[in-house]
Amino acid sequence: MIFNSAERVAALTAAWTGERLEDGRPRVPDDIIERMKLVTNDEAWGILEKTYTNYNFQFEGDWLQTQPDVPLTGRVVTAQFVPMRQDLNDVVQSIGAGEGRSGGQNTWIIDQLQPNDVLVVDLFGKIHDGTFIGDNLSTAARRRTGTGMIIDGGIRDYARILELTDFAVFCRGVDPTAIAEVTLVGVNIPIMIGHATVMPGDIVLGTREGVTFVPPHLAEEVVLHSEDTRQRDVFGKDTLDKGKYTSGEIDVPIWAEHIEADYKAWCATQGLEYSEKQ
Repeated sequence: MIFNSAERVAALTAAWTGERLEDGRPRVPDDIIERMKLVTNDEAWGILEKTYTNYNFQFEGDWLQTQPDVPLTGRVVTAQFVPMRQDLNDVVQSIGAGEGRSGGQNTWIIDQLQPNDVLVVDLFGKIHDGTFIGDNLSTAARRRTGTGMIIDGGIRDYARILELTDFAVFCRGVDPTAIAEVTLVGVNIPIMIGHATVMPGDIVLGTREGVTFVPPHLAEEVVLHSEDTRQRDVFGKDTLDKGKYTSGEIDVPIWAEHIEADYKAWCATQGLEYSEKQ
């Protein structure tokens, strides 16, 4: 099957123990997705690559971005294409026809996207004849998801896509050609985007620097770490500005006990929740 079953998706993402979508992907809460918009890639790295040991391939940079000032977050839907081979393509077309799918194979995926989905497409870096979307499909995806898209390949109708100011697209380049001579071989399967391994249900964190694919079972931890870091930054910068502490005392991974105690008291006066630094 081109579209992975809900049971297989759930088996692949077994580390997630919460609610799931109908297609089997982890349903990370919308609140976490919204709060992820304020997270930086460095803060996410602080959890994925520093706290844990086997999540070293979750970031990919070097993108052309249509809306670099718009953070992109959402639940990943993966899609993988390969260069066309006629016998394989015939089988895929037959499967699609049997499932009542119409249009190009790229539209098959877009037609089933949901709110807060982010389609992540492995087009093996193809730009010429590798333009996954133009302005029409971008408009359709925007209406369905309200987020954006990540394409390891090309796009067309660049000027029109730029007009979708709340739809953030990450791609490898622009070309006027239409998508051609490729075949869809999997939806909601593990894929590789550049140096990153991407799974269905991952949470996208797309910023100016690039994209981090956050495993769903770590998404809340990444958000909480970011929020604690930002809160500590406010306190630290305030004490530096007042000359209370030196940069050598503040710009360290773990504060001295008396500074940590001072920060805890500051949180109480500000009506903020205190979390001990891990």
